[in-house]
Amino acid sequence: MNNDLYQQAQAAYAAKDYQWALQAYTQCLQDAAFPLAPGEAGLLYHRIGNCLVKLRDPNEAIHAYTQATADGAYGALGAVNYNLGTSYASLHDYENAVRHFELAVADASYDAAYKAYSGMGSALLKLGKSAEAGVAFREAALDEANPDPTKALLNLGICFMALGRPADAVASYESALQFDLRPDTRNKLYANLGQAYVASGQMQKAVTAFEQAISDKTYYLSDSASVDYQRAVAAVAQGTSEVTQAIAPVADTSGLDVTADGSALYPEEMEGAYDASDASDPYYYADAYDAQAYPGGAADDDRFFTASDEELEQWSRGLAKQDRKRRGVGLKIFIAIIIVLLLAVGACVVLYTQGFGFPTQESVVTQLFSDPSGAQSVMAEGVSDEDAQAMADLLVQDSAPTIDGMDKSMSASVAYVTAATPEGGQASYQVTLSRDLIGWKVSDVELYFPSQN
Repeated sequence: MNNDLYQQAQAAYAAKDYQWALQAYTQCLQDAAFPLAPGEAGLLYHRIGNCLVKLRDPNEAIHAYTQATADGAYGALGAVNYNLGTSYASLHDYENAVRHFELAVADASYDAAYKAYSGMGSALLKLGKSAEAGVAFREAALDEANPDPTKALLNLGICFMALGRPADAVASYESALQFDLRPDTRNKLYANLGQAYVASGQMQKAVTAFEQAISDKTYYLSDSASVDYQRAVAAVAQGTSEVTQAIAPVADTSGLDVTADGSALYPEEMEGAYDASDASDPYYYADAYDAQAYPGGAADDDRFFTASDEELEQWSRGLAKQDRKRRGVGLKIFIAIIIVLLLAVGACVVLYTQGFGFPTQESVVTQLFSDPSGAQSVMAEGVSDEDAQAMADLLVQDSAPTIDGMDKSMSASVAYVTAATPEGGQASYQVTLSRDLIGWKVSDVELYFPSQN
């Protein structure tokens, strides 16, 4: 192999010049003046696959990685199969993803089996195999080479919630708390733990966990977590902090290593081969059973509002009944009404701070892509006609764009959107929205490149 050219390719990759690195690796592969030694073809195809992933071409990356696996003399086939698994997962092909993750963990020379087990668990959850996914996440957590088992423990808790085993989820989340965690991860973990406590009927512990999650005022509870928090607070206030019938958890698989929308996840490079400081962390933290819309399924958009109203009504009836049995109804009924009103106002405030509004962010984004020529109608105040036109020029018209993800807050939200082009391709965007009274308007539109984010 032409070692000088190979080192130039290595340097180009480290400098993030992936196109030039791809060309140099390919030249090394094809240079007849420098015959390849055993294992070097696998090495070069591995590097070529990594370049193609960085260039957002997972199909060609899969072809290159497959060529690498054909070289039996190459000593890093476990890492190649891991990369194949993540590439297939990014294309929604979870069956093939699982197959290659299994090949990776079967390779005794692969020293990062926990990565493959985590990817396998995520893909299995996408296939609806919660029990098998739990086994994979457990293996990832127990792998002594895993520098951060908290990710696997968090996902194991999600599996237990999906299986209707909140007590086991509690054990998993509590185990994760024994490790050093980043503040945002710890907040998310406490929110998940709070929901598991609610599902297992431990309301006082749930209140404590939720309050821990939001104590530093940097984390906002999701829709379902907010409902569970209000439920736990009401139960404690009524003296029923330990309920006799646990609330069945909603099976949901958000918050997984492999994103539900199939957006590209970039494989981590071989240890020692590159500066991996730019490697994306494919772990996405989310509440254990938050209601989110994914392709092929519908979000329960009314769950929070319906549950909130029903619970407020139940609490009101329960308080009124207790008052009649005790001393009289005058002052107690008045207090009960005040509590109900405060809870209702609190629910509305929580909704507002969590980014809810009308029209919703999703409907505004859909309107924007359905009619780019009329983009000015959904633009925020302060966006000039010239800027609005520039944003519209970036858009691919799509009456049903895919909203891959949404970061919500009280005053600003960011939507990650994929639109289908007339030629059959896809274009990805980052749409920034700002609060407009109780609704939302678009303040910025940019092309979005997952490999750079």
